[in-house]
Amino acid sequence: MTTTHSTSPSATATELDGKTALVTGSTSGIGLGIAEALARMGCSVILNGFGEPDTARAQVQRAAAGRCRVAYHGADLGKPSEIEALMRFAELEFGGIDILVNNAGIQHVASVEEFPVDKWDAILSINLSAAFHTTRLAIPHMRASNWGRIINVASVHGLVASTHKAAYVAAKHGLIGLTKVTALETARTGITCNALCPGWVETPLVQRQVEARATRDGLGTDDARSALVSEKQPSGDFVSTDQLAQVAVFLCSSAADQVRGASWNVDGGWTAQ
Repeated sequence: MTTTHSTSPSATATELDGKTALVTGSTSGIGLGIAEALARMGCSVILNGFGEPDTARAQVQRAAAGRCRVAYHGADLGKPSEIEALMRFAELEFGGIDILVNNAGIQHVASVEEFPVDKWDAILSINLSAAFHTTRLAIPHMRASNWGRIINVASVHGLVASTHKAAYVAAKHGLIGLTKVTALETARTGITCNALCPGWVETPLVQRQVEARATRDGLGTDDARSALVSEKQPSGDFVSTDQLAQVAVFLCSSAADQVRGASWNVDGGWTAQ
């Protein structure tokens, strides 16, 4: 069943009121932005991630404005047994997941011949296999209610490659493949599955790359940011987490009922080149 919640008199009802969303990798960055946007739409939200949970939960609770519940589960998504525990928690506490946003991801940069095997395994596990496990466990509830939204945050690196990112690019390409298969297998139902493919987004993960660029090239932070984004993104601007969150909200709406298996670029023109 889908958990329902009362709406405050001052809140505007939306078609997502009473839905429950699980957003992985949601203690910061893109995932936190999507979690906040869904809470504003009346969704109860389950957070998960390696960051500071109390701070993230407080932000999402402010966005929810008392309309819905916000919870956190600290499952390590590199371990299938902990993913299963996370999904059981969602079933017991919220009645199941209506909206699944697979956003958790890690990164390591090295050439193929120097790429550490343990880093390869960890990136494939968290960036790809975790999405398979959450998806396979979420679909039965979605089928029972004949409604569901699965959004895989795949990155432009699900569509094109960059050097020294073999594991990340492989995982994100695989995530787009998983998106398409899931969309086809649920095509005759009220479940949709799509991928978001952001370019450079100002997140803690990207901030570390800015700092590395600044150190390597002897640049100030602003110049390093500009150099990093302009290399790939013709707009010259970073994508904001709010822009991505609003696309995610659209993909959860009835307007996107027939958007199935899409890889939605939000990349400042990166993949148009």
